[in-house]
Amino acid sequence: MQIRKVQLTNFRNYQQLEWEPHPQLNFLFGLNGQGKTNLLEAVYVGAFSRSYRGNDQELLQWQKPWFRIAVEGEKKSGPFLVELAYGQKRKLYKVNGLVKKKASDFIGNYNVVLFAPEHLALVKGQPAERRRFLDAELAQTNRLYLLTLQKYVNLLKQKNYLLKEAKKGHYFDQDLLEVINQQLAEMGSVIIYLRLEAIKKLNPLARLVQRRLSQGREELEIKYITTIELSGMSQKEIKQALWQGLISKREDEKRRGQSLIGPHRDDLEIKINGFSVRHFGSQGQQRTSALALKLAELEYIKGEIGEYPLLLLDDVFSELDRERRAILVETISGRIQTIITTTSIKDLPPALLKQGGSWRIEGGNMHVSAPGQ
Repeated sequence: MQIRKVQLTNFRNYQQLEWEPHPQLNFLFGLNGQGKTNLLEAVYVGAFSRSYRGNDQELLQWQKPWFRIAVEGEKKSGPFLVELAYGQKRKLYKVNGLVKKKASDFIGNYNVVLFAPEHLALVKGQPAERRRFLDAELAQTNRLYLLTLQKYVNLLKQKNYLLKEAKKGHYFDQDLLEVINQQLAEMGSVIIYLRLEAIKKLNPLARLVQRRLSQGREELEIKYITTIELSGMSQKEIKQALWQGLISKREDEKRRGQSLIGPHRDDLEIKINGFSVRHFGSQGQQRTSALALKLAELEYIKGEIGEYPLLLLDDVFSELDRERRAILVETISGRIQTIITTTSIKDLPPALLKQGGSWRIEGGNMHVSAPGQ
């Protein structure tokens, strides 16, 4: 999978841009605040329909009424062209010239894995960060998961509104809550089951990477932590367990005004040699585990769709030590089209720079750079 051309109009600090990336490594360098990450972000938005660091309105260039992103490329199934336009708080999606009504019809037309400095806190951060990690993998590779997750989130908003009204002492529709809970149990069971299946595949991949990073000294394990006991259950059994959990927490949820049972409360536990990395791991082990998860994500997506996704590295080279950086380079070299942002390319190995193209970003403008410049 490769992208051949990126076009931006009124996106952040880019008034107009047309860029043809190198098929392997792409180095975007320059001072902070010049637009390196904005370009990387645009490629991400073209894959997911939304940003990872701001709302749609924030993506608009100052005082412009609309923005447009177009990404052209090729994957095993053939060429693709995805276009996203935003204005007047509405989005327009196009795939190969055809208008798509929903984001779910847009997401996954090309695939990306993002690794940014904040992801180094993936292991020690909040559970929501680890859920997003799983959701990003599955939403790109499994349409059933994406559609189910979207429906689940919308229903959860309705339920939380009812619970907040109940907490305030306002009118409360118990029958409506029961209907919503039944639907949440159904959709929640699908989400949890597919997450568990993904972790079965992700675990050995992450374990192999961790062994490489630690020179065989560390065994990494990923465990899914849920609000209910799910050991060895089928999807049907998970649904029943969720339903029973929702019944048992009914009064507690009304009293607290929030939903307490379901995949929106679940987490991943990352262990090294049997110990929780979040609670007992060193900073080095936490960073290594985060890198292992991201590299395993690349292999997982390849296993699901038959080709590697595009890799976006937002200023992570400066955050990694020489050994981890070398393993990252070894992983991507010659196999994965990668976009790398950095403040300077002077400290990068010349052999690495020769594998791709370099562009200096200044004030929303691109300037081709010779290797090592």
